[in-house]
Amino acid sequence: MEKRFPVAAGVLFGLGLGGFFDGIVLHQVLQWHHMLSSWYPIRDLESLELNTLWDGIFHSATYVFVVLGLFILWRSAHRRHLYWSNRYLVATMLIGFGAFNVVEGLVNHQLLGLHHVNETAPRSQWIYWDLGFLLWGAAMLVGGWLLLRSARRRTESA
Repeated sequence: MEKRFPVAAGVLFGLGLGGFFDGIVLHQVLQWHHMLSSWYPIRDLESLELNTLWDGIFHSATYVFVVLGLFILWRSAHRRHLYWSNRYLVATMLIGFGAFNVVEGLVNHQLLGLHHVNETAPRSQWIYWDLGFLLWGAAMLVGGWLLLRSARRRTESA
């Protein structure tokens, strides 16, 4: 039986970690934005409570990604055909993290305008922060994909 790495687990871990990074670092530590801060700017206690609630809902979703990734990894670990690989894990986590940034950046920042990466910067600079976030995500996505291809070639030749 061919040994395989649980790619979905790594991607889900990356999605969850990408969300945790965004929520913890950008929402809480740096306080550059909150989940709905472009729609409901923080001007009073009520808008802060609303944004904090939606930050929590967002964190809950990213938590579910990590739990699903752990579940898939756990289920796979009981099988003898699991292929343990640091390269696969890093590649798939980069794909998930990058996918999170690209999707979140396109949907929440650009299409819906829920918030922008750095709302503490002058409004005229928000687009540059948003584009940097998208480029960072795209770089992780491409880097992860290239690393995954490399890992697959290595596995096939072994």
